Amino acid sequence: MKLLYITNGINGSGGLERVLSIKASMLAEQFDYEVHILVLNESHLNLFYQFSPKIHMHSIEVKSNPFIYFKNYVAGLKTKIDEIKPDIISVCDDGFKAFLLPIILQKPCKMVYERHVSKNIFIGKNDSYLKKIITKIQFSLMNYFAKKYDRFIVLTAQNKNEWKLKNIEVIPNPLTFYPDEIAKLENKKVIAVGKQSYQKGYDLLLLAWQKVIAVYPSWKLEIYGKYDASQELELKAKQLQIEKAIAFFEPVKNIENIYLQSSIYVMSSRYEGFGMVLIEAMACGVPCVSFDCPYGPSDIISHNEDGYIVKNYDTEQLSKQIINLIENELLRKEFGAKARKNVKRFSAEIVVNKWHSLFKSL
Repeated sequence: MKLLYITNGINGSGGLERVLSIKASMLAEQFDYEVHILVLNESHLNLFYQFSPKIHMHSIEVKSNPFIYFKNYVAGLKTKIDEIKPDIISVCDDGFKAFLLPIILQKPCKMVYERHVSKNIFIGKNDSYLKKIITKIQFSLMNYFAKKYDRFIVLTAQNKNEWKLKNIEVIPNPLTFYPDEIAKLENKKVIAVGKQSYQKGYDLLLLAWQKVIAVYPSWKLEIYGKYDASQELELKAKQLQIEKAIAFFEPVKNIENIYLQSSIYVMSSRYEGFGMVLIEAMACGVPCVSFDCPYGPSDIISHNEDGYIVKNYDTEQLSKQIINLIENELLRKEFGAKARKNVKRFSAEIVVNKWHSLFKSL
């Protein structure tokens, strides 16, 4: 089977790139697919994650103003599709332009859309009334064009409720690793992983962490993710007088080792598409504390069994549950062991088999 993925780029350190590296590589290596990945502006070079050498990489150049950009984008897609002649096209692009592709390309073959984020990505914290109206119209258009795909795939059951579609299915993200070693959960270290952004809610996490170190000042918080000066997190840490109890790091390729050296994982996101970092931490036997944000955490964590789910934005409860795990090492290890067991349902073998079954059914 000849499968073409269309995406903006695969050389970043985000969840979409990590998932695609696992999924596309397994389909090429273990299921004997002829896999092609089409990106923009050579963003398949200098890869952060490893992709199978069996995968065929393609790129189209799109630059200049929006009109010329879109014109070059469409022309480039049509040229490459005529050249590749795929059996199935899978679109991994969370932008609005992706919804137009079945019509623009006139569906040259079966087409699948993979949605990796919540609709909340389009909602800002200080949107004007006009912006809210525009967003509502945009959502209606997205829902209309989504029906043009043969299948529309979301990551969680809650994501599914955002859309009024008959062609929708749920396939979660796969685990990227399941190490033989498990975290000892003895280091005085709490971690969070993800780019610095409004979405990730690190400003809320700092407020919760201030409460934690007031009780346990010897514990440290480490945040791994692409730096964004506009978030002013280091300044906020200083203002809260917690700068000595927190450290910021750029993304690392050996993130598995970081999980294994930690004792608690915390997610403070305002919204998510899934929560890859949660299943990665759990695979390492690390218990998680997370806001019940839309969407992902409540589909992954079993509250009070392998981790804690707290009300979204409730920094008081977030800090209390972190403190609870700090104070109870036996509970921490019990949650960690159950998390490692429960997360097996997201194994790459299980998830990629679901994709293989979907593609065969089209």
